[in-house]
This record gives sequence, structure tokens and C-alpha cells, in this order.
Amino acid sequence: MDLNLSSSLTLVLQVDDESQIGHARRVVQKLASDNGFDGNDAGRAALVTTELTSNLLKHAGRGELHVRVLPHGSASGIELLAIDRGPGFNLHDCLADGFSTGGTQGIGMGAVDRQSDVFDVFADHRGAVLMARLYPRGSKVTDARFGVTQHSLHDDPACGDIWHLAIQDKHVSALIIDGLGHGPEAQDAAQAGEKAFASSPFSTPTVVMEDLHRAMCGTRGGAGAVAQYDAATGNLQFAGIGNIGATLITLDKSRGLASHPGILGAQFRKAQAFDFPDCSGQLLVMYSDGLQSRWNLQDYPGLMHRHPAVIAAVLHRDFCRGRDDVTVLVVPLEAANG
Repeated sequence: MDLNLSSSLTLVLQVDDESQIGHARRVVQKLASDNGFDGNDAGRAALVTTELTSNLLKHAGRGELHVRVLPHGSASGIELLAIDRGPGFNLHDCLADGFSTGGTQGIGMGAVDRQSDVFDVFADHRGAVLMARLYPRGSKVTDARFGVTQHSLHDDPACGDIWHLAIQDKHVSALIIDGLGHGPEAQDAAQAGEKAFASSPFSTPTVVMEDLHRAMCGTRGGAGAVAQYDAATGNLQFAGIGNIGATLITLDKSRGLASHPGILGAQFRKAQAFDFPDCSGQLLVMYSDGLQSRWNLQDYPGLMHRHPAVIAAVLHRDFCRGRDDVTVLVVPLEAANG
């Protein structure tokens, strides 16, 4: 699987009233149609949207539907994440066909699972995250196991954060840049760095950082980090400048990946790459400083086994600072073995 995925904001639809169910359904159906879904597949996306948003009102009273287009060569997919803060629900009941607390057809999350190409859920006392990914039927797309959520401060159209993910054979290269501040000038700085990365994402991390620095000269500058994983060896290399967070996670522990101080495009010393051997099976989480750093997946039993898109959504829900742009990128390192 070869992919080169550019940064894009997460579309957030608020759901706190029944009228917003219909709005969400129409938005997703049009988005699907605009991205190559035929009438039947777009209708399938609309049906899943209706059930997910209805579920938010039934079990939590309110929540959000996060929507993302998943570019994948000639066939794009749609990702839907229904996110709430509780009080929770009986997952076993909701997965049963015919279960409804009223107001919908009660097709059940089990039917949503069958309508979706990828379905996953995590629920505890803090709330729930339900994820559905849909692709046009017959497209034979293999789902890329990664998760990302990106949001600008106050829903500004300009976002100073960017992410980029490149997958080539057994290699993964992941980038996050946080332009200084927020707004258009921060976005310009971050996009200049992303453009340099996209042209050569598998150069060594130190070369990548030097490329970012040169590309961001003359802009406001920012922080940036790149992580590269080789599934053939299990080795991960990481280099960062500034306050981009990165963590490697196993079932029983986590370790932070260190960045050096400085500002890409301004005050920059020679980058240093750190090697982390035997990383196969671990989880890589990279994030901008719009996310708090004091979180631990061990506080969420079972979450590490969920789809990385669900993990990213939970971290954003519970640890977003709310005073800056925020990006969370989650990549299971064994995914490159496919």
C-alpha cells in the first residue's frame, strides 16, 4: 500500500437537537457524492450517519460527529466518528439489531457495522466514540490503519498545524508541524514545511528537518517533528525541533521521544535523529501542543486495541487544551507490514 496523505481539518458537526440529525445526514451524503460514491453508497453513508447521530442524542443527550474524507488513490472513503461525554450506554444492547430507545428505526449498531467497511467503538464512564469508515462498494480499497484529528482554534478556516503521512511498501514517514501562533501566518509557515516534506518524505530525518528549516525561512517559523518506521527491521527514527509531542506505547509502558529546542525557519541547530529498535507492534502517537501532554492510555483499559482513529478521537476529546490549534496523529507501527 502506497499513500501520501496531506493535512486536512476535521469537519465537526454539533449534534444536540433532532433537527441536526437531518443536517448531518445531508452533509455526509453530499460529501460522499462529491467524492465518487454512487447513489447507493452515498445512501449507505447517510444511513450510518443517521444512526450514529441518533445514538448520540439517545444515550448522551448531545455530542459531535467528526467527518473526514479519506483519499485513497482513485477511490476516496468517508470516516465518521460519533463522540460524546457520557453518561454511557450498554454496548452489548446497542450492537443488537432492533434495539432502540425510541425515535429511530432501531437498526442497531450491529447493522451499522455491516453497512460500514470498518467499524469500531470504545465506551467507558467518560463517554463513547463510535467510528465507521465507508468506501465505494467494489473499489477494493484496503483501509489504511491510521488515525488523525485536526482542529483550528475557534474553528478558524486557517490552521497553523499540519500533518502528513507517507506510506511506501514497508516504510512509514509521519510529520507534524505547528506554525508559531495560529491563523493565516502560522498556516503559511506550516504549509511551506509540508510542501518540502511531501517532495521527499523518506529522506533521513536529519535531512528532512534541514529541508523544513530552509523551506520555512522567511515565514513565522514553527515546531516540527518527523518519525520514520521501517517494518522490515522494526526500527524507528525520530527527529524534532520545538514542542511537538511524540510517544511510543506498548501494553504496559510508554516512552516519550525527545525533541531539541529551537524554531524551524529561524533559530535552528543541526538536527539529531534518535533510533528506537524493536518497535514492531507498538503505537506511535504524535501531537501538537494544543493537546495536553499528561495522558496515559493505561487509564483507558482496552483503548490501545481499538482502531487508531478511535484512539485519536478519545485523546482529543479528553485532553484538548482549547486555546490553540490541535493535531493528534496515531499510527500502529505494525501497519506497514501489510
